Amino acid sequence: MTIGTYIQQPQGYKAFIPNAFPSAELLAFAPETVSKAAMTERLLGKLDGITHVLPDVDFFLNMFRIKDATSSAQIEGTRATMMDALEMNAGLNVKDTDADDILFYINALKYGTERLKDFPFSLRYIKELHSKLMTGARSSHFADPGEYRRSQNWIGGTTLQNAAFVPPPVEEMNRSLSDLEKFIHNTSLMPVLQAGLIHAQFETIHPFLDGNGRTGRLLITLFLFERAVLEQPVLFLSSYFKQHQQLYYEKLNAYHNNKPEEWLHFYLDGVIEIAREGIEVSKKITALREEDMRKIQALGKREATSGVKFLQELFKDPLTSNSKAANTMQLSRSGALKLVDRFVKLGILYLQDETVKYGKTYAYRNYITIFNQ
Repeated sequence: MTIGTYIQQPQGYKAFIPNAFPSAELLAFAPETVSKAAMTERLLGKLDGITHVLPDVDFFLNMFRIKDATSSAQIEGTRATMMDALEMNAGLNVKDTDADDILFYINALKYGTERLKDFPFSLRYIKELHSKLMTGARSSHFADPGEYRRSQNWIGGTTLQNAAFVPPPVEEMNRSLSDLEKFIHNTSLMPVLQAGLIHAQFETIHPFLDGNGRTGRLLITLFLFERAVLEQPVLFLSSYFKQHQQLYYEKLNAYHNNKPEEWLHFYLDGVIEIAREGIEVSKKITALREEDMRKIQALGKREATSGVKFLQELFKDPLTSNSKAANTMQLSRSGALKLVDRFVKLGILYLQDETVKYGKTYAYRNYITIFNQ
């Protein structure tokens, strides 16, 4: 089967020109692909079901968003870590890092989820998502946020002539995007397979000047959410793609080199792995919450009441300081200091840096570790 062909351009380079998409041959999935996809959707159903029994699903989602956003940004060269993003998000120890790339990704995911409640998944929707992702971000100087490109771009290399891959010229890009939008509205396919093909075809078209990778990775989870395979956007594949970054690129290359089954199997393996990981993480969070709640409830009634509320805040934002705790809990400075100290003695909070004298930061380390494993 052919996804497209490389065609010599008048300017002296070869660009990839996608065929009409999708071909009947592309959608004639091998039995083993269909079988793996069915297993994948069952696991997604289990993952989605677990979110209904988590006591604080929004906090769970928030940490997974940060983890996924960090991985997606790191694939594109961002050096900031998950801890940098947590610190910037919490307004603590803000350093001159590129962690804002991570926060822009989180905001785009939140926007995309809300937008789908009253707007269809479409080319216009993808442009809006890109705008949220790139407007104001450090890496957006030449990205033209929210607009499809009007000039030729390329991947790898220093010029079009020595590029590793040259996506379709603008005219062919527009035709290919039109095909992609029609495919998005096809409701006869297994959504998990459709999401995988949408990502690969989108990356092949590469319709933005910058931010294609991050936008394309967002599309997978948001499409499955839009199709109600997920009631919550709980599938975060970027950590899998980051862990196998070279293979991720190789399998996307295999896709436009007319081996789409290779890409689909790699992608499905990732969904399976991340769904299982999400299920295990949710179990660990529930166990940690129960353990720490028991520690707090062993305190006096008054301390336990404020302690339970403070623990809830730490699940939402696992970094704190004395001043942050005072604001969050509406306590005096001395009251906040006492509360934070109590959580340190209980083994819930840990001081981030022993050498710091003022503006000390504390972490809900056991909670963060679950997401960093």
